[in-house]
Amino acid sequence: MKPAERGPAGDSATARTRSVPITSASTARSYVRSVVSEQWTAPSGPASERAVTDLLLVVSELVTNAIRHGRGLAGFEVAVLPEGVRLSVHDYSDTVPSAAYGPGTLPHAHEGSGYGWPLIIRLSREIHIERRREGGKTVSVLVPLS
Repeated sequence: MKPAERGPAGDSATARTRSVPITSASTARSYVRSVVSEQWTAPSGPASERAVTDLLLVVSELVTNAIRHGRGLAGFEVAVLPEGVRLSVHDYSDTVPSAAYGPGTLPHAHEGSGYGWPLIIRLSREIHIERRREGGKTVSVLVPLS
């Protein structure tokens, strides 16, 4: 996927969506941190380190899920909006995770996985999962920064 910039439909006119080649959770986190430091402006000032840490945790979980469970990462987009950051992660699997619309409760026992979706649910707003015309799905979330 080639880098591109476009204004997303239905979002604030000041939002800019960047589509960039991302291949790992680490590169996604670095990219999102740079976008937030360049573009985030709010009346209350810069985003708190805690809000950015929460955002980067969501980035890691979404990208890792796409790679591990979604048959690979097909694309990654980030849009800085007045209310936070919208992340869109595209993968190659049509399967919608059963935990995606759950209550966000953490597993009772540690079995090596199962923490990702509860964290995404707790730290994000407006979780949307849509099947892509070309196959696979897009998981889109809004992570508030204030």
